Amino acid sequence: MTFMPLPLAQLSGPITDPVQVFLIIIAIMLVAPLLVERLKMPGLIGLIIAGVIVGPHGLNILERDATIELLGTVGLLFLMFLGGLETSLDDLKGNAKQAISFGLATFGLPMILGTGAMLAIGYEPLAAILVASCFASHTLVALPILSRLGIMRSRVVTITLGGTLITNILALLVLAVVVRATEGELTLGFWLFLIPALTIYTLAVLIGVPILGRWFFRKFGHDENAEFIFVLATLFVVSSIAGQIQVEPIVGAFLAGIALTQLIPQLSPLMNRIQFIGNTLFVPFFLISVGMLVDPLVLLREPQSLLVAGVMIGAELVSKYGAAWGIGKLFRIPANGVMVMFGLSVAQAASTLAAVTVAFNIDLVDELTVNGTIAMILVSCIASPWITARWGRDFQPQESSETEAKSDALWGGRVLVPVANPNTENNLLQLALILVKRGEGTLLPIHVVSDAGEAVPAHALTQQTQLLAAAEQMAHAAVAQVETIGRVDDSVDKGIIRAVAERHASLIICGWKGYSSYRENFLGGVLDNVVRMALVPVLITRFPAPLKNTQRLVLAVAEVETTQEEFEQAIDLAQLLATELKASLEIIQMKPGRSPSRYHDLDLDPDLNLQLMAGSSLVRVSRQLQTGDLLLLTASGRRIGQPVVGRAPEAIARRSPEVSMIIIHYPRLA
Repeated sequence: MTFMPLPLAQLSGPITDPVQVFLIIIAIMLVAPLLVERLKMPGLIGLIIAGVIVGPHGLNILERDATIELLGTVGLLFLMFLGGLETSLDDLKGNAKQAISFGLATFGLPMILGTGAMLAIGYEPLAAILVASCFASHTLVALPILSRLGIMRSRVVTITLGGTLITNILALLVLAVVVRATEGELTLGFWLFLIPALTIYTLAVLIGVPILGRWFFRKFGHDENAEFIFVLATLFVVSSIAGQIQVEPIVGAFLAGIALTQLIPQLSPLMNRIQFIGNTLFVPFFLISVGMLVDPLVLLREPQSLLVAGVMIGAELVSKYGAAWGIGKLFRIPANGVMVMFGLSVAQAASTLAAVTVAFNIDLVDELTVNGTIAMILVSCIASPWITARWGRDFQPQESSETEAKSDALWGGRVLVPVANPNTENNLLQLALILVKRGEGTLLPIHVVSDAGEAVPAHALTQQTQLLAAAEQMAHAAVAQVETIGRVDDSVDKGIIRAVAERHASLIICGWKGYSSYRENFLGGVLDNVVRMALVPVLITRFPAPLKNTQRLVLAVAEVETTQEEFEQAIDLAQLLATELKASLEIIQMKPGRSPSRYHDLDLDPDLNLQLMAGSSLVRVSRQLQTGDLLLLTASGRRIGQPVVGRAPEAIARRSPEVSMIIIHYPRLA
């Protein structure tokens, strides 16, 4: 009689009731990370270990059925999608040399060492090459740790993300080539289809998705639910098409994230919603499903697996560290940054197992290789979060300077936003939330009801409650501090100015319709009076399109109307918004005649796209504007009979009605 080792809970069998299954998984998501974090280890490790315990090779409490596989696959796609969302194309372009170098190194070195190691223990050449390609690819299981540490936008992480795209594509190409070669189908037709299809697919995603996304957000940007569903639909459509052209869907998910990142501000409620759903629900499902794949007793049942597993684990760890160390030396990356790169790139997960499973199904590798792969997945998935968290905590990509701290306090301290029109409220609050979250400040939505010496109608107070509730809900969705202000006052402008003093506001953001009436020019409207009486800076905004659709930010400053300090502050604001909106930045400095610039002694970033222009007329600036631009101006002094923002902004608004504008008005103190 042959003895077959049985899981500990085989007598009762796995739980099949859907409610109980979901309850157990939710309990794991809650308890496992908390327990493991008490041991000074990343919570992700707890999810993987819990998957091992409750899975078919542990206590057999849960079966890794079609539902678990489905949710695990969704989690894997979401994980790669989140990585793409955190990757700016501009960052990739700026670090293209390093990313390409790391991608080739973290692919080439594992391929060379892995092939040699597998050949040394008796593997056939094709089998050795395929197993080595599994070492070369990796899964970013430790990515959520970087978000919590606040280093997602660092140079090291950008290099690693770019390298991930390269090495995964190359590893999947190796898999496709080896499988075709084994089946005798490695023909010219295969190459003629795969390479053009992959090229066309990549260009279509990176160019077509942003165009479609801008159109959708422009048409339906007022519906937050529609925005979220559109993002999900894009993720799965792009991933599905990748599978149709024989490319792994995770590559499509990563490309979808890169394509959409230009449209979703980093600190927006939509981005927060995507990250919350992904990191709280889908990614944990993936980690638990990976744990359920692992059979910790396999090495005891098959002693020869110890040799295969040891060789695979050793080759994978040494080659991945060697690639990170080599690139670190080449580009002078600090030791902590090298370890973060190594920690991110060392994890092997479902894509690795999928590749080995394909090879096993065509009899290219045996069961020992599958067992060794499972052992490698277990070790690497536990090591990756620990290494990333251990060295990521000590890794400081850049220290905030005193100037940056002052800028954040000015633009993102306590930001007061009058809300009166539901049609324009969303963009005003989006802008305010970007500034508030960057400066870790507080949003102050205000609605003033004017009594004008008469009783306030009930419907006015009801509308006030509704507008403030909507603003508060948006702030909570973005996880920002908020204090709503509802007041009854002599007039709207006086109520706003009094609230600025009472609540210690540091900035006011107002909406502007793009023109002023003759009455407002001479007698002053609400906006005119607020700007005239304000003792803090005022951002006067006009958004004909959603703020998230911004592709380029143009800052135009006239020297004769702006002091050196105000110019520096305007540049700080422009850089902040360009970074968070993932838009390019152009600065136009207008100086009178041929005289030297008044700002010649400023220590500006040499990478800034700064253009000097003779004269102070904005007409030439307006000719350069196009759809998708956000024009940032500084307001000139107001004269009687002229608009509060000056004549030029009104002319630009009429000339380019599709261009968004922000006019900075600094308080002129006597």
